[in-house]
Amino acid sequence: MSGPSFSQDLRQRQTQSLVLAPQLRQSLKILQVAALDLRSVIQEELQANPTLEELPMEGVSLDRQKDEAAEASTGTETASAPEDGERREEMDFSKEFEILNKLDEDWRDYMSQAGGVQPYTSEDAERRQHFFDSLVSETSLQEHLMGQAEMADLAPEAREAMKYLVGSLDDRGFLTQTPNDIALQSGLPLEAVQQAAKLLKTFDPPGIGAQSIEECLLLQLTAKGRSDSLAARIIRDYFQLLTRRRIPEIARKIGAHMDDVQIAIEEIGTLDPAPGRRFADDSNRVVVPDVTVEKDGDKWNVILNSDYIPRLRISNTYKEMIAKGTLSKAERDYLRERMRSGKFLINSIEQRQQTIERITREILKVQNEFFEEGVSKLKPLTMTQIADAVGVHETTVSRAIANKFIQTPHGVFDFKFFFTPGYQADSGAAVSNTSVKEMINDLIAGEDRSHPLSDQEIVAKLQEKGINIARRTVAKYREELGILPSNLRRDYT
Repeated sequence: MSGPSFSQDLRQRQTQSLVLAPQLRQSLKILQVAALDLRSVIQEELQANPTLEELPMEGVSLDRQKDEAAEASTGTETASAPEDGERREEMDFSKEFEILNKLDEDWRDYMSQAGGVQPYTSEDAERRQHFFDSLVSETSLQEHLMGQAEMADLAPEAREAMKYLVGSLDDRGFLTQTPNDIALQSGLPLEAVQQAAKLLKTFDPPGIGAQSIEECLLLQLTAKGRSDSLAARIIRDYFQLLTRRRIPEIARKIGAHMDDVQIAIEEIGTLDPAPGRRFADDSNRVVVPDVTVEKDGDKWNVILNSDYIPRLRISNTYKEMIAKGTLSKAERDYLRERMRSGKFLINSIEQRQQTIERITREILKVQNEFFEEGVSKLKPLTMTQIADAVGVHETTVSRAIANKFIQTPHGVFDFKFFFTPGYQADSGAAVSNTSVKEMINDLIAGEDRSHPLSDQEIVAKLQEKGINIARRTVAKYREELGILPSNLRRDYT
């Protein structure tokens, strides 16, 4: 007796999990994507769900959408009483959202096993693709180079070799294989490959087809008629000293005045170390703020961006079809399931917007001085603090702010910008890492370039401001800011 009962209970649990999983995946997806991408996600569901319909953008608010979704059950009230109760229970999503709010790290494991979407990051190669579908694609580097090859007087084997060479270029425009390797792999004569490689280095953009950055820079100087210049000589003979900015040593070895060496280095600085990248696909993000925080008098307003969110409702047509009672049971069940899915989608969108708004308002409370005065007033803040204030799990905050941006009086910032550890100043005030980095950047920007500040001197100046920080931490932050050490920042002129 206990065996069958246990088996039946196990089957029931499995069935419930299968029903819930797609809804959780969809709700997580809606929570994570940015404003621009949300529209394409919703459009996918619109195409798959006939009971959903989109209203004009100026039609209704998200609150009204939720009301429209709730009416999905109204159109089916003609059925018997037991079915009514069953249907009302079916349209209740409180349990699903309760589970959604309480799930934490196992969401990541579950989604990877269930084939859900991967976390949406600033490095997504296909981000906002729907936004660019109407744009005309630009000429690729390979097309640009082969167009020049078509105009050249090349023997058939050399022309074939050129295809191999162009195909082996990396995104910088550098050759990733030697002519010998290409000759062996292609079966073409080495002479034909060498001929093609020599011609490739004369193509536009200058520097293309090089096998090192030194060669790339020299090719560009040659194209300018500057192959015998001081800049070219420095690259050819003293490139390692150049990368270390040992200007006095270069001047001494080359027998030139330091001012002339400085001018030559400035010329080198105008060259392009990666000429092929200008043809690369534009992977820059189109940043559309999900939230705007602006001040109206003495009051701060939080305004959600709903411009890219389609206005949805459950179609009255299908509700009327069910109400007429002319459909078969299979047809009714199908439409009810689609209506249930549609309502869950509308509720998920509403919950997404509410979560983002609540998180923004908590950030505004903690970082009020930032919104008033700027980055220097940014305070330390963790996702746990916000999660506790909002009443959700930390991972929900992490997903809600993923790839989303806030428009502030001081510019547009990634949500993650506001979450940073920090230091306790001697005054007792908390200072964020970001604020400390800005202080370091300001100190270096105002230094005497003939006597740049060492990391230890920066430590001393920060201590004067009441901020105690280790020298190695200053060095770490300086490197993260892309600032060279003091010996490489010195201007010898």
